[in-house]
Amino acid sequence: MKRSEINKAIRTALAVLQKNRFHLPPFAYWPAERWSQVGPEDERIRLNSLGWDITDFGSGPFDDFGAVLFTLRNGNYQQPDRGTPYAEKVIILKPGQRLPLHFHWSKTEDIINRGGGILVMELYNSLPDDRVDKVSTVQVYCDGSRRTVGAGEIFDLGPGESITLTPRMFHRFWAKKDGGTLICGEVSTVNDDRTDNFFAEPVSRFADIEKDQPPAYLLSNEYGKIL
Repeated sequence: MKRSEINKAIRTALAVLQKNRFHLPPFAYWPAERWSQVGPEDERIRLNSLGWDITDFGSGPFDDFGAVLFTLRNGNYQQPDRGTPYAEKVIILKPGQRLPLHFHWSKTEDIINRGGGILVMELYNSLPDDRVDKVSTVQVYCDGSRRTVGAGEIFDLGPGESITLTPRMFHRFWAKKDGGTLICGEVSTVNDDRTDNFFAEPVSRFADIEKDQPPAYLLSNEYGKIL
């Protein structure tokens, strides 16, 4: 993925969030060069991977397969005293843009339609050998109400609606193609994207970056190179 694409994606996301009056913390707006000046008081940002996460999952094109994510808060498995026992993200998806089919080994998460578009969801159970169960129905909770859906059944979640995804439940979601740019919320247990994702498809969680221009903002997996 080109750095120019990443810079553009962040600027577009900031405009969408501003239009919808969704405000991010101050460090979301720090230019790349600002990170060389931070001190130990900002260590939690790095340790808990807070901030921007732009990925095409190594599969491009980004407008079809990828996401803009921003982690607002998170804890740390290795150092439980360095952070919170919960995590929160905001995910911005263009119409038709999707994430790959995956599950989490330990994370339980609520995915919430915060507005702007329609959230489309697809679910499967997992088999003991970690393959996708394409037969059995899935029991899931949407805003506290139990719901049964077929394996791979496609269903929509409108603004304000949410779904609770538990460990080892395969899920794939996207912004409805004939809707607007979608703002999703994610509220979960502590999240570690380096180890907790299992993908049903051969993808890469983080993008390989082609340095065609300087970074406007740093991504959360780049702090270690600066701090």
